[in-house]
Amino acid sequence: MTDAESNPAAVPQREDTDDQDLLTYGEVAVRLAEEVRAQAVLVTELEGAEPVDAERVARERARLAALRDAQERNSRRPINDENFERFFGYRGTPRYES
Repeated sequence: MTDAESNPAAVPQREDTDDQDLLTYGEVAVRLAEEVRAQAVLVTELEGAEPVDAERVARERARLAALRDAQERNSRRPINDENFERFFGYRGTPRYES
């Protein structure tokens, strides 16, 4: 388990200003952190069980690795004007109100 997974203060918090109808980067960060933490605990428990089910431990470790990869991808960079087209596949046109 990493320090962030074992330290409750390091878990991202839900923003009060997030639109509750959307799956925002912030909400994804919170859900992934919760799932990574739970999965890390499960892997630790399975590794300490007697007898050890090596196949299940391998499956759960693979899931933990996939969750951590998703967490890393989510934290890289949110959508902005520079990467909008690459992400959505069409050019965005900002509308500014005056």
